[in-house]
Amino acid sequence: MYREPFDNELSQTIWESKYRYRDGAKFHDQSIDDTWRRVARAVASTEGEQAPTWEARFHELLRGFRFLPGGRILAGAGTRHRVTLFNCFVMGEIADSVDGIFEALKEGAVTMQQGGGVGYDFSSLRPRGASAAQAGALSSGPVSFMRIWDAMCETLRSTGNRRGAMMGILRCNHPDIEEFINAKRDFRELRNFNLSVLVTDAFMQAVRSDDEWPLIFPVKGEKNLGDRIDAVWSGYTKPVACRIHRRMRARDLWQRLMRAAYDTAEPGVLFIDRINDNNNLYYRERISATNPCGEIPLPPYGACDLGSINLTQFVTRAFSEQAEFAWSAFKSWIATSVRFMDDVITLSHFPLPAQREQATATRRIGLGVTGLADMLMMLGLRYGDQSSFVFVDRLFCQLRNSAYRTSCALAQEKGAFPGLRTRPYLKGAFIRRLPKDIQTRIGATGIRNSHLLAMAPTGTISLLANNVSSGLEPVFGDRYQRKIRQPSGGEVMVEVIDYAWRQWRMQGGDTVPDCFVTARELDGETHLAMQARIQPYVDNAISKTVNLSRDTGFGQFSSLYEEAHALGLKGCTAYRPNPVSGEVLHYDDPHTAEVQCCSIDREGA
Repeated sequence: MYREPFDNELSQTIWESKYRYRDGAKFHDQSIDDTWRRVARAVASTEGEQAPTWEARFHELLRGFRFLPGGRILAGAGTRHRVTLFNCFVMGEIADSVDGIFEALKEGAVTMQQGGGVGYDFSSLRPRGASAAQAGALSSGPVSFMRIWDAMCETLRSTGNRRGAMMGILRCNHPDIEEFINAKRDFRELRNFNLSVLVTDAFMQAVRSDDEWPLIFPVKGEKNLGDRIDAVWSGYTKPVACRIHRRMRARDLWQRLMRAAYDTAEPGVLFIDRINDNNNLYYRERISATNPCGEIPLPPYGACDLGSINLTQFVTRAFSEQAEFAWSAFKSWIATSVRFMDDVITLSHFPLPAQREQATATRRIGLGVTGLADMLMMLGLRYGDQSSFVFVDRLFCQLRNSAYRTSCALAQEKGAFPGLRTRPYLKGAFIRRLPKDIQTRIGATGIRNSHLLAMAPTGTISLLANNVSSGLEPVFGDRYQRKIRQPSGGEVMVEVIDYAWRQWRMQGGDTVPDCFVTARELDGETHLAMQARIQPYVDNAISKTVNLSRDTGFGQFSSLYEEAHALGLKGCTAYRPNPVSGEVLHYDDPHTAEVQCCSIDREGA
């Protein structure tokens, strides 16, 4: 008799409400194994005569939560629903005109209606008060237009669609940057957006040097320009002439950004030069936006095809002195996961033709992991100790190398991605750090996928997999209360018991071992150190929240962002409990309660 693999009610509820295939009152998936078989069959259908072989292999990959595809894949593959299998998209440039703005709004609505989250760089819109010559009026600025997107998202949500995830971005030298930074101080504003500021290396140097910082916007046929400079700008392939609207101390702007993040948990920071300098496709695209959670920097109309390997499923003899990680099995499932995700690109529907064109030209995927913290505890390693860093180095080195070798083999079998230009690709900063045998193989056979690795937050799918620790995050607590959105739109608090903690207790564990550590026991520097240890192995980016206690001082908080830049990270988001962003997680003990994480609704899973 088949036995469901769920060991708690919450995980089964998430499957039933988010991923179980149904048409009205008719259920097509009678068990989660039916869900896995449905997905495996659909994805393997792209394999031609080998489809039965790969269906069996993909089913084995999915069984027991070894591999967790992005939520859109679980919910949509093999159904009659006309939805995309990609979690999120970066949308096209917003043309600075009424027609352009509302065309971009329409494209976003179509994409979100079919299940995709969206990211936008609003830097192309002229600042508040600038002349809109053709209309004989003054611009109301990008933040005012973001409110239209926010209303659109809220309207779609009211029709019963999954809650839309959106990322709104503005450059650190846009004249409206201060308005953008402070937009979410009002708890009613832009609630359907995550916000991030594109921060350049030049700005960080100006902060360190206490220099003045020019706030600029490209010249568009205006007279009496006054001061102007040539600068890199969103939507332009080369530096463009920009008018200097005003100047301010870089440190003042930085402090305002940090104060907003301290008080409201937003905006986050994207170190955009780091992102572009390490982009494998630097020779054909310039990136200025990410998906809603930041783990995939993408060009206009780029899409993220996500999936995560569940690391807890590779630990044998957990919590004992003989505990081991199954390295050979891990390597094998990496290869199968890469093939699965590449097939998803071929299978998926796309809301817009430009999205399909971009996805098939580059075949980007974002393979990541989840359950890192639980896995470390099961092996007797304490998150953030030197021993955990040594293990993580080996783990992510194998993940990177195995993924790239698999993609090279797929290129030999199926062809390289169409946008590959071998000589400049091999000169990319990330590619030059690969082992020489992989570089040689790329030169000889090409590679199937331009990018392969991304560390997503995995909030919902980690809860589905019996509450394993989320993504790269430390365990929040052995048990805690979590706010979960219901299909009706309401929210309820449910108890969550950590996977590793539950396994420990089931094995008769009593005294808490030293390797058990929770988020509130770690300082911000340890969070950053783990992210920095992993970043060199990741060609896309990492979604990681530095969770801090309510009493963290402002100076300590802001120094973390400066340290993140110094460590070479592509972005940074810190969360300190505050009354504006609301409470999502609660420790059971009301006397020590802290809220230290962002909502799973915001991951776009």
